[in-house]
Amino acid sequence: MQPAYTLALPSKGELAEPTDQFLKDAGLRVHRPNQRQYTGTIPALPDMRVLFQRVKDVVYKVADGTAHLGIAGLDIVHEYPSEDLIIIHDKLGYGHCQLVVAVPEAWIDVQDIGDLREIAQDMRDQHNRNLRIATTFPHLTRSYFHSIHLHHFTIVRAEGAIEAAPTIGYADAVVDLTQSGTTLRENHLKTISGGTILDSQACLIGNRNALHRDPTLLANVRQMCEYIDACLSGKEFAQLTADIRGQSPEEIASVLAMNPATAGLIGPTISPVFAHNNGTQNFTVTLTVSKDNLLQAVDYLRNAGGIHVLITPLRYLFREQSQTFARLQNALRIDSSYGATRSSS
Repeated sequence: MQPAYTLALPSKGELAEPTDQFLKDAGLRVHRPNQRQYTGTIPALPDMRVLFQRVKDVVYKVADGTAHLGIAGLDIVHEYPSEDLIIIHDKLGYGHCQLVVAVPEAWIDVQDIGDLREIAQDMRDQHNRNLRIATTFPHLTRSYFHSIHLHHFTIVRAEGAIEAAPTIGYADAVVDLTQSGTTLRENHLKTISGGTILDSQACLIGNRNALHRDPTLLANVRQMCEYIDACLSGKEFAQLTADIRGQSPEEIASVLAMNPATAGLIGPTISPVFAHNNGTQNFTVTLTVSKDNLLQAVDYLRNAGGIHVLITPLRYLFREQSQTFARLQNALRIDSSYGATRSSS
């Protein structure tokens, strides 16, 4: 029996390998018999087949319903908006980049968006031309510039290394994606204050109409969301185990509760190990803490008499429910109410 649903994934580019690894880490490993094939499967989701596409085509195919779900960069999703798309999860935790405005380093007087507005006005008044912006993101660029009341500009459509556009002379500034800023600096460009248009990373998207009408598809999405949320939550926490000498579990628990780092998301769980002649005991303490507080928690356990502190990474942390799926359900209910209101009016 052929899978009923399609998940579109990037076939090449900077998101391709990280997406494959992310799904593997989340327990949603993609099986692709041949790297030259454009289809695959996900053993954990028998109803789902995988279709490998360019990132732009991932967005197109989910929007037109050819694919039911997809993973793409948030920048591409916002550049090609569609009422038929719904963003299920906008922060998958990889593929980080920023869409920024960059101007020549030689423009020493241009430090922020206000300065850029003045430059654009001067070009209009003194040279009777618009500020030329080279970009592959015309929709986002146009929307952003109008939102900051910079109206005298012209979009120069460009492909490839658009960072060279100001040097070559066919644009004055650029709007482009950057991760570290190295490429911009190598081309004698600089970012300006207030010039970040979008913070982007990989996101999970779906076809809004398909999700509305098909409860079985929604059940598959719930399974995906459960694993994705648990995987992302697991990366934020670690499990600590240590032996601590004390009089009673209650005494140790009260000591640990005094410090936020060891209060624990889960625990502490305390169990006796063995008794000493002086009446004290060793207790094994297990608790789950934020990785941000890991060293503070270890130090506090040491100061409380803890020895042999073991750290175990968490693969999954399932909470009471998938918050991502709960938000999706709520969004779909709002859509349904809105549709009903429009139909009756």
